[in-house]
Amino acid sequence: MEHFFATSPRGLEKLLAHELAEAGAKSVRDAHGGVEFAGDWAVCYRANLHSRIATRILWRLSSAPYRKEKGEDDIYRQALAIPWEDYFSVEATFRVQTTASRSPVKSVDFVTLRVKDAVCDRFREVIGRRPDVDTHAPDIRVQVYLSARDCVIYLDTSGAPLWQRGLRHANVEAPLKENLAAGILRLVGWRPGIPLFDPMCGSGTFALEAAAIALKRPPGLERPRFGFENLKTFQAEIWQEIRRTALNGVKEVDFLDIWASDLDSRAVRATRKNLADAGLEGAVKVMASDFLDANPPSEKPGILVANPPYGERVGESSALAEFYPAMGSVLKRRFPGWTAAIFTADPDLTKLLRLSPKRKTPLFNGALECRLYEIEMVAGSNRRGAEKAGV
Repeated sequence: MEHFFATSPRGLEKLLAHELAEAGAKSVRDAHGGVEFAGDWAVCYRANLHSRIATRILWRLSSAPYRKEKGEDDIYRQALAIPWEDYFSVEATFRVQTTASRSPVKSVDFVTLRVKDAVCDRFREVIGRRPDVDTHAPDIRVQVYLSARDCVIYLDTSGAPLWQRGLRHANVEAPLKENLAAGILRLVGWRPGIPLFDPMCGSGTFALEAAAIALKRPPGLERPRFGFENLKTFQAEIWQEIRRTALNGVKEVDFLDIWASDLDSRAVRATRKNLADAGLEGAVKVMASDFLDANPPSEKPGILVANPPYGERVGESSALAEFYPAMGSVLKRRFPGWTAAIFTADPDLTKLLRLSPKRKTPLFNGALECRLYEIEMVAGSNRRGAEKAGV
């Protein structure tokens, strides 16, 4: 039984824990910024292939305390004791990355250098040669995490971050990461068969994620390679069987009651290109339109999900002060019965929308603190909330 840590956007840890349990993980425990779990290599492979929420799956090699005064030396000795030669070939390139939280070490960069030296020194001692460092596209990624007292050393089994699905080639400004979009869809209760409308689609991330979910297409299916394939522990037959089973479960493309639109013609082109490149263009209807002119695309109520412009994406605050009330008016007048899921970094959004959310969830888009507001658009239900807010 191996021990792993799956990283994720902050705020989505509990969703990730549930997802990993579905993949067969044991001893699942959500923590700040991710989830600890245990399992065999099949669990690790399934998590990398199927997780829509995780950013990386890290394999824990060593955990040990270090002293405040001699921390760098303690960490060097900890790394030197790890049998790196059992985990990857000397011909493989590697890099070390260190993150820290409340650590007393004077320099995180120096810790990175010391761990790199330990890896190279271990190889020299055992086989007489050292591997090369590649900081841009390494075969092997060593991840070091420092808390106030402990150092944990991992090998990254994912390689490129898992939110890089390989589906989105055309982007517009401020794109939303795929795993955050997938988490938002799950948080608001969307599932295949419920109409979904993104009226400010940007490069189409919500639409792409929803279509892939509905068609049971694993998010890692288009990735050329995972980090675990470069490890000596790689079990190719098990991996091929897991991938073959996943491929057999993918559904044929058909229209999925998913709509995406944007006022910006560049965004519409980007969304259409991304859907076409992913082989999903028949699953989603894409339109060029202003949200202020929008009507529900479905007679059946569904979920309207949006990451509206805010801050630097608009420019002047006066533009926001005009747009948000108009947006709220469209939602109230034209979308009764729908649930509006609005993701934003603007703390004044609901006040300007003049709508009362039933739930707000703190989430992080990278380092940017945001909120996901869920608003039930039932006729008359928001007027009382607006009056209480004094708008």
